[in-house]
Amino acid sequence: MPRSNRSPLLLAGLLATAGVAHFAAPKRFDSIVPRSLPGSARSWTYASGVAELALAAGLVLPRTRRTSARATAALFVGVLPANVKMAADWRDRPTALRAAAYARLPLQVPLVLWARSVAEGADGPA
Repeated sequence: MPRSNRSPLLLAGLLATAGVAHFAAPKRFDSIVPRSLPGSARSWTYASGVAELALAAGLVLPRTRRTSARATAALFVGVLPANVKMAADWRDRPTALRAAAYARLPLQVPLVLWARSVAEGADGPA
């Protein structure tokens, strides 16, 4: 399979894995939900898991790939506050955990760019 065809499927796999993790181990996601958001952290954890699963499904289908990839880029930008909160909360953790939390911050950039490239390479409505 050419790389351009694998890329959306790999991104879908990443999102599906993350989406399932939100339901399998919600407590770890609850802890990084910014307190300023209304409602319960668990509601936000489940909502983001549903969004990731829906976007993964949309990326698999060529007809919805462009729109789903654009929404995926927006999701990656939208979860940045949770990653910032995690980095701040983990500043006193052991070095390896702290490094992992800090590494999530710049990782958002290539994820956003990946989703945008999938959108640009997709067939379908612009």
